[in-house]
Amino acid sequence: MTLAATAVRLAATDPTTTATAAGTHGFLSPTGVEIAFLLVGLVTFGAAVVTVTTRQLVHAALWLVVALGGLAVEYLLLTAEFIAWVQVLIYVGSVVVLLLFGLMLTRAPIGRSPDADSGNRWAALTVAVAAAAALVWVVTDAFRTTWIDLDGPAAGSTAVTGASLFQNWVLPFEALSVLLLAALVGAIVLSRKARTDRAAGAGPATTPNGAGKGGVR
Repeated sequence: MTLAATAVRLAATDPTTTATAAGTHGFLSPTGVEIAFLLVGLVTFGAAVVTVTTRQLVHAALWLVVALGGLAVEYLLLTAEFIAWVQVLIYVGSVVVLLLFGLMLTRAPIGRSPDADSGNRWAALTVAVAAAAALVWVVTDAFRTTWIDLDGPAAGSTAVTGASLFQNWVLPFEALSVLLLAALVGAIVLSRKARTDRAAGAGPATTPNGAGKGGVR
């Protein structure tokens, strides 16, 4: 999510596709695209709330599809076409499918599950509200006088995103790739260690007389 949001921010700050607020647009005279953006945002927000509040794991995964799909539509309305399709292919097409396969392979309960609730809901709600307020404040302060020309050329095309990413932000991009690689290696090491511990805990098979498998009765 962070990479997609960074790419959209880079595309939005491109001087060839943005214009300053010079009185041509305003909150009191929204365009059709801006109204659609607001409505899709409300649907996405509702789907995200249902995702974290429902007690049915399968329903949570399906509502997550709606939330992630809504984000893809938002990127598309912001003329970030490349980021929108990346959102669909990676998050909707891969991450959610992986979650559903995980639910099926672990034989998770399909119906309502009391274990899906937590007693720390108020602490989680406080952290979520604080994080959302900080994010809204940072984005609003950064783009206070910046307007995206939605009727102009696509600001999030492959050429624009690639040029901005690999010219100005190549070092953070490579640092993120190293971080993901380290996480992958760590997951492999932890899984192999757990398998070794289980094998060591099983121990050799014994006979009724207490001798080992290859011992004499």
